[in-house]
Amino acid sequence: MKSKKPKVIHEILGKPMLGYVIDAARSSHSDRISIVIGHGKELIQERFENAEVTFRNQPIGEGEPYGTGFAVMQALDDFQDDDTVLILTGDTPLITAETLEGLADYHERGHFACTILTADMNNPTGYGRIVRNDAADIMAIVEEKDASAKEKIIREINSGIFAFQGKALREALGHLNTDNASGELYLTDVVEYFSQQGERIGGFKLCNNLEIHGINSRDALAKATEYMQRRVNAHYMKEGVTMIAPDTIVIEDGVVIGRDTVIYPGAILQGQTVIGEDCTIYGNTRIVDSVIGDDVTIDNAFIESSHVGDHTTVGPYAHLRPKSNVGCHVKIGNFVEVKNANFGDGSKAGHLAYIGDADVGENVNVGCGVVFVNYDGKNKYRSTVADGAFIGSNANLVAPVTVEKNGYIAAGSTITSDVKADQLAVERAPRRDVDGWVSRKGLK
Repeated sequence: MKSKKPKVIHEILGKPMLGYVIDAARSSHSDRISIVIGHGKELIQERFENAEVTFRNQPIGEGEPYGTGFAVMQALDDFQDDDTVLILTGDTPLITAETLEGLADYHERGHFACTILTADMNNPTGYGRIVRNDAADIMAIVEEKDASAKEKIIREINSGIFAFQGKALREALGHLNTDNASGELYLTDVVEYFSQQGERIGGFKLCNNLEIHGINSRDALAKATEYMQRRVNAHYMKEGVTMIAPDTIVIEDGVVIGRDTVIYPGAILQGQTVIGEDCTIYGNTRIVDSVIGDDVTIDNAFIESSHVGDHTTVGPYAHLRPKSNVGCHVKIGNFVEVKNANFGDGSKAGHLAYIGDADVGENVNVGCGVVFVNYDGKNKYRSTVADGAFIGSNANLVAPVTVEKNGYIAAGSTITSDVKADQLAVERAPRRDVDGWVSRKGLK
């Protein structure tokens, strides 16, 4: 896949594809996970530095044999002889924990040296073929480039995912060679070795071939994203979330949504977002790393790294920038922007206001066109507005400034000093009339 970064860190719904493989392995009760890395290893290690995995480096360069078998050899110290070892590929993010559990259980119950996760493909081009004898026993896996014309018509393919008995895998890896079209150490060659040694080889066939959808192009990445989107949204609907046109709704892995919330077309929920119960989210809303309470209505808004309390309405066309803490029973209306501010219970900003670097109390009215003037070109300052205050339309609060409890600010005022409790503040330039000015300027 053409890219400046390693394929396995390309994202699907906000998470690297390799992350889905790690999660599936961990959810299938794998207690140790090793990742063999080569090209772009620094970027992969950086992205998964907190994933509690072991990294093993595959040597790259002239004289190195390459191949899947060579990659697995780098992790020989990471398993014991009596372990069941699962071999997965980092570019198959749709694999599920249920399939891996089924594979491991089938492998262990059958006492196989090796069990292959197989699938029947209508078009097997590009996959290694599963070769069986007349008794239907698996004898070998033949890679596409090494397959004969007869072998190429086989529809049962190797997914690239295996379960091994640890001791058998260790022994078989020692017998690999590069006698093939690519001159590589193929992991698949261990199957023929086991067959020659009389070892039992199992084949665990997939029910849903999409789980082994490999990603080698942007088209394949888009297809995987589409399928994962349907899988994720189906999970939420099963848990009690209503979605109108779910194919248009994007929800990233890790989002939490309460029951009886309704999500309309076009919504995007990202990061570590938590949505409460009985919420309504209308289209073209984007919420990132935010906590939304219960019975909240959000209409075409952008909310990032913020908190919204219960029974509040946000939007349409509002923007809550990071570190905004909006209380309960609040109205944040049309074209209102809040940034790094606390906005108390019962307060409202109906339209066209900027509330930045401020602490606003309860039951405060912020009128149309109000601006919290927080920046002097070098430093930012905070404003404080106490409970019950009223900020008239087109007022400017030049920080740092405090409006005490029940203070009123007249429309059009530019407030540059504190307003006391129960006080009306009017701070406007006096009007000056210049007769005949329009004619003299030639503007009639």
